[in-house]
Amino acid sequence: MKANSISVALGMFYLLGNSAALSAAEQPRAGGSFTVGVETEPNTFNPQLNGQAKADVTLRNVWESLLARRPDGSFAPWLAESYQASPDGSRYRFTLRRDVTFSNGEKLDAQAVAENFRHTQDAKYCAGSSLCMMGARISRIETPDDFTVVINLKQGYTPFLSFAAALEILAPASWRSAQLKSGGKEIAGTGPFILDSYEKGQQVTFVRNPNYHWAPATAKHQGPAYLDRVTYRFLPESSVRTGALLSGQVDAIEGISGNDAGEFKQTDDFTYQHALNTGTPYSLYLNVEYGPTQDARVRQAIVSGLDIDPLLRSVYRGERTRGWGITSPVEPLYDNRLEGKYGNQPDAANRLLDEAGWTARDSEGFRSKNGQRLSIEVIQAQATVRDQRDVLLQAIQAQARQRLGVDFRLRYVDSGTYAEVRNSGKFGAIANSNTETDGIDIENHYRPISQGGAINYSRVNDAQINALLDKAASTLDVAQRRQDYSELQNRALLQLALAVPLYQPEDQIAAARYVHGYGFRSFKQMPENAYDVWLSDR
Repeated sequence: MKANSISVALGMFYLLGNSAALSAAEQPRAGGSFTVGVETEPNTFNPQLNGQAKADVTLRNVWESLLARRPDGSFAPWLAESYQASPDGSRYRFTLRRDVTFSNGEKLDAQAVAENFRHTQDAKYCAGSSLCMMGARISRIETPDDFTVVINLKQGYTPFLSFAAALEILAPASWRSAQLKSGGKEIAGTGPFILDSYEKGQQVTFVRNPNYHWAPATAKHQGPAYLDRVTYRFLPESSVRTGALLSGQVDAIEGISGNDAGEFKQTDDFTYQHALNTGTPYSLYLNVEYGPTQDARVRQAIVSGLDIDPLLRSVYRGERTRGWGITSPVEPLYDNRLEGKYGNQPDAANRLLDEAGWTARDSEGFRSKNGQRLSIEVIQAQATVRDQRDVLLQAIQAQARQRLGVDFRLRYVDSGTYAEVRNSGKFGAIANSNTETDGIDIENHYRPISQGGAINYSRVNDAQINALLDKAASTLDVAQRRQDYSELQNRALLQLALAVPLYQPEDQIAAARYVHGYGFRSFKQMPENAYDVWLSDR
């Protein structure tokens, strides 16, 4: 995507299908049940421990945060009516609303919020998640009165505001519940819906919270939700979701393949929307500490030799946006100067591999050295195989063999094995994306593992990158941070060849014509909860 088209995408989504427009006579109406086919089943109904961005579409119905985000990324009041940040990013003060209650009847107050942040410092609770990485930065939590929470950090860290603003707040009784890790009805939230039932592998249902009246200013209305009930059916196959909507089994779906998008565009029967997410592109992170990718020349050959654009066109039928940098085009921190600057240089890539000593060829045409094939094991978590990523990886595998003589061995693993492989460091590459904002996505991928790089799959620990991360995290000046991250991405991608950005994740929504108010949350541009949804006559 070039600069002019990126500017159009900033803070926006596109709506196709003239049925989205309401006639002047139609007004939102209360009541009814809404069923959505979704791609991802939450691995836990504790939103703090879930770790799956795609599960937010269900979890945001129940659990809410201190602040919301406007389309331009600025913060808006929500459970907190205001906030203050110290100039050096070391102290954050949140003033809470006084009229918020959890669905179990407990009151939202300073102690309730403070306890949520204290648990980010409890390794028994959050071990293995990025939650602990953030909690480790906290030095002291103060509650000067019943509705004020002050969080002091050990040192200034600008990205912490994004984390603190977005942390889902659990009711005080949650911490005493046996359901704390798995989630359940006892893990209450403040949201517009309440968890009613869960059938593992099938669906989850929520019912309206009749007492809800504290929606953020980014919502389209105030007061309780319109719907009586909302059900999310877990349909991991894109074609199955499409078929379910076309046949009327569900009212809306998310996660629509490039092949299926045409079913819902330019028709009076459905609406179709799509929007780029925040965070890092879906990328192939190359391990600098293990196997052939320890050699920078091998990594540089992969980054420069692959030609990603035709693969995206083939797999997604033109419905996805090429990734080039280390964060999303919709983020204020994005720098577009790497667009088109690398890739599709097979001659240069093959010279690099020759220089690295991989000059021989085995019986199958793969490069080899000292009798060993140039093989790179690519790890993909089964839980995040979505959006035809398996098809894309197979296409990359075939191209790497044909163009470079490199053997990409694809390995799909369950969550337990994924954690073991990550911790061992014995892998060639990991494919991943991340939707965190404001530099947290960059920190997660490029900060040294020992210093909080929760998903540093390249296992890089580079003095220049570390210095740039520290510099960017110590200022609130967006222009300065953009410059720091621009230097970082040049170092990470062009010089060290730590990753191959593939495409920028996006979300898609299709809905029947009688569904109104279903869309994306502002800024992150992921499917929003069902709070604003209402149904007209079918």
